[in-house]
Amino acid sequence: MKTIYSLQFARYKKGFTLIELLISITIIGILSALLLTNFVGVRQRSRDGVRKSDLRQIQSALELYRSDQGGYPTTLYNPTCNSSLKNSPLNNVTYMQKIPCDPSSSASNPLLYVYSSDGATYSLTACLENTNDSQKDSTNACGSAAVSYTLQNP
Repeated sequence: MKTIYSLQFARYKKGFTLIELLISITIIGILSALLLTNFVGVRQRSRDGVRKSDLRQIQSALELYRSDQGGYPTTLYNPTCNSSLKNSPLNNVTYMQKIPCDPSSSASNPLLYVYSSDGATYSLTACLENTNDSQKDSTNACGSAAVSYTLQNP
């Protein structure tokens, strides 16, 4: 036999109050906002790592080119995304099968790395998203939204 007290107690233990729900939702919202901002920073740093790796791969191909040809190419033939790095348009010696594109590029907006050379020296530049990168250039070639990262011939 149940008492009146136990029936009243059971009626109040069926769910959460509105205040408890609001506090829980607020805490979950704050935690998700903190995690989301950290996640965006991680994605920027990972894309910057890909950019640096791409420049080092292009640098290796350019060094192979120099060892065969005696100098660096003054321009890259057909420097579009996923094209190959060859010693001339007529010769079939391939030094890099696919020239990589910036990881933020798309099919409608291909972003390329900047290459400049006089035949004896070269410079490869990419724009990094993380403005606090420890390897950024002292002078910025990318504008205010990003910082530049440059590799030169060794």
